[in-house]
Amino acid sequence: MITRDEISATYDTIRPYIRRTPVVSLELGELPPVTLKLEQLQCSGSFKARGAFTNLLLRDVPAAGVVAASGGNHGVAVAYVAHRLGVPAKIFVPTVSAPAKVERIRQLGADLVVTGDRYADALAAAQDWIASSGAMSVHAFDQRETLLGQGTLGLELAAQTEQLDTVLVPVGGGGLIGGVAAWFGGADPIMPKTRVVGVEPDGAPTLTRARAAGEPADAPAEGVAADALAPRRVGELMFPITQAYVEDVVLVSDPAILAAQRLLWQAARIAAEPAASVGIAALLTGAYKPAPGERVAVVISGANMAPGQLEQEAS
Repeated sequence: MITRDEISATYDTIRPYIRRTPVVSLELGELPPVTLKLEQLQCSGSFKARGAFTNLLLRDVPAAGVVAASGGNHGVAVAYVAHRLGVPAKIFVPTVSAPAKVERIRQLGADLVVTGDRYADALAAAQDWIASSGAMSVHAFDQRETLLGQGTLGLELAAQTEQLDTVLVPVGGGGLIGGVAAWFGGADPIMPKTRVVGVEPDGAPTLTRARAAGEPADAPAEGVAADALAPRRVGELMFPITQAYVEDVVLVSDPAILAAQRLLWQAARIAAEPAASVGIAALLTGAYKPAPGERVAVVISGANMAPGQLEQEAS
C-alpha cells in the first residue's frame, strides 16, 4: 500500500517537472455537470509523465539507462522524461500501438523496438533486454514509484475542486486507479468520502476479472482502446489498493467509447484518445448513474493520437 504522505512527498519532488493540469465543468445533456480533469494536457500528452518522472527522480538510474514496455502512452512518457533528464531510454511497444504514439517515441530520441501483437509481448522482450543490459525497468503500472506518481493526480484534483462524491478513472494495468484510490481512500476517516469507480472497455476487463477472481487474472485484450487499456492483467501492487478503496468497476462498449470521444470534441473541443473517453462513455450509457446532486469528476487521461483522428470520427 502507499500513503497520502508518500504521495504528497512525491508531488513535491516532481512538481517542478510536470504540469498542474486544469479542471473544467461539462454539461452532458440531462445529466448534471461533471468535472473533467484534463490530464491529456500533461507533458508527454498523458498522466503517465507523473509516474515516469517519479521513477527517474527517486531511483538510481544506471549508466545503461532505462527501459520500458508500453502500449504507447507510457513509452512516450518515459521517452520524454529520459530526454529531458539526459538518460538513455529503450522502449518496447507492440504492433497494436497507435502510429502517433510510436512516432512520438521516435521523435523523442528513444531507441524504439516494435515487437509482438500485444503489451504482454513487448513486456517479455523488455524483460529480456533488462536481464542482458543492466538497464533500469520503468514499469507502466506494477511499480511502487509509478503508483506514487499517478497518485499525485488525485492530490491535484482534490485541491482543485470542492468535495467530490465520485471520481471515474480509466483502468488498464491499474497504475492510475491504484494511485488515485490510494489518495482518496487514505483520507481522514472523519472527512466525507470520495468514491473511486473504475471504467474499463468490455473488450479488456482486466480489473473486473481480477475482482471476480480475488487476484490479478488474465483477461482479453481487445477493442478500440487496446493500445492503452489492454494489458493481460492488472498489477500485483495496485490490486490490494483497489480492493480496499475502489467501490466499483463498470464496463463500456467500443461504440460507446467512440461516441464519448466524439462528444468531447464536438461539445467542448477536448481532444481525448479512446482510452481517455471511457469515463464519459460510462455516464452517457448509464453504466454509471449518478444520484441526484452527486458531484462527479472524470479523469481524461491522455490524447496521444493522430491530429486528423477526431475529425474523421466526427464525419
